[in-house]
Amino acid sequence: MTDDTRRIRLVQTVLDSTDVRRLAEFYRSLLGLEYAEGDEPPEPGRPDERGRDWLVLRGPDGAPRLAFQQVERLRAPDWPDGPVPQQMHLDLSVASLEELLRQHERVLALGGALLSDRDRPDPDDEERFRVYRDPEGHPFCVFVTERDE
Repeated sequence: MTDDTRRIRLVQTVLDSTDVRRLAEFYRSLLGLEYAEGDEPPEPGRPDERGRDWLVLRGPDGAPRLAFQQVERLRAPDWPDGPVPQQMHLDLSVASLEELLRQHERVLALGGALLSDRDRPDPDDEERFRVYRDPEGHPFCVFVTERDE
């Protein structure tokens, strides 16, 4: 048994961005997350002081999930075709192929782009998924968790 007080715990995943508010809004809308207190967008016409540096999104339980850190420049991954690797990516899931197709339209409407799709499993691997880029260029996968019997 591991003593819980000695375990390292994952707090959140941080994504670099040249526009933290835009990227936070993408993931907030896509995943149904909420801003940490004080990180909400300002009222229209007011300056977005928090959106110039660091923002945190939390789950419905209040636990941090994603954070966004402002950077001046960002060389987006050109994986899988170029020399800049993906470096890290998020794995997301949906319950069915039908839901994947519905969510595909949401991802595109929110500013994501499709990189590749494997809606039908290949003979060597039964996983069905699509790979997207978020508006900043970070890749992420959406897997179907159901299995054909």
